[in-house]
Amino acid sequence: MEISVVIPVINEEKNLIKILSSFEKNLEIEFIFVDGGSKDNTVNLIKKAGFKVILSPILRRSYQMNLGAKQAKGRVLLFLHGDTILPFNYQKIILNTVQKKQFIAGAFRFKIDNVKPLFRLLETLVNWRSQYLSLPYGDQGIFIKKEVFESIKGFSDIEIMEDFELIKKVKKIGKIYITKEAVITSSRRWDKLGILKTTIINQIIIMGYYLKVNPEKLAIFYRQRKNK
Repeated sequence: MEISVVIPVINEEKNLIKILSSFEKNLEIEFIFVDGGSKDNTVNLIKKAGFKVILSPILRRSYQMNLGAKQAKGRVLLFLHGDTILPFNYQKIILNTVQKKQFIAGAFRFKIDNVKPLFRLLETLVNWRSQYLSLPYGDQGIFIKKEVFESIKGFSDIEIMEDFELIKKVKKIGKIYITKEAVITSSRRWDKLGILKTTIINQIIIMGYYLKVNPEKLAIFYRQRKNK
């Protein structure tokens, strides 16, 4: 098995209709969905499409991804959000990137499924940060060799910023590559609160992380603002 795609989900019925149709079944690729207790039709949709579902006893993205990684058979792990669509030739892109000099982890460029001009600016800023600061986030599809993932003990089991924490760890031991090709992620979180407000909330979370604020408190703050 070449690649295991690990996807944590919770009540993703609407988005799964889009992403499941984009997954081509391939003997060299394993799809593992880790459900955190969905109340909608998420689990049934995944099973009907013929993909593996693990039921997680804990709703926490870091825990769900670690749980999926433990059962993964692929030599490369790709962690993907449940509202993100991979580029057509992602398998070839990942396997070619993994072979590059000093590779430790990789991620795709960032694209949002919304035509508003402000989203192009947001994409540019995210892609600049990823490329020049080597700081991709989880919504860009992070991939890493399973042996390396296990050697660093996977994602820190924290409420929020688990992707940031992982990237910080691997940056110390190798090079992070950002592909020329992009994943396409849903604009739903920006649509709900607006681009400016969502961006400000995200920056507050990052600042809090650097100031060593308890991740549980950051997660509570994030959920409260997101659900307003």
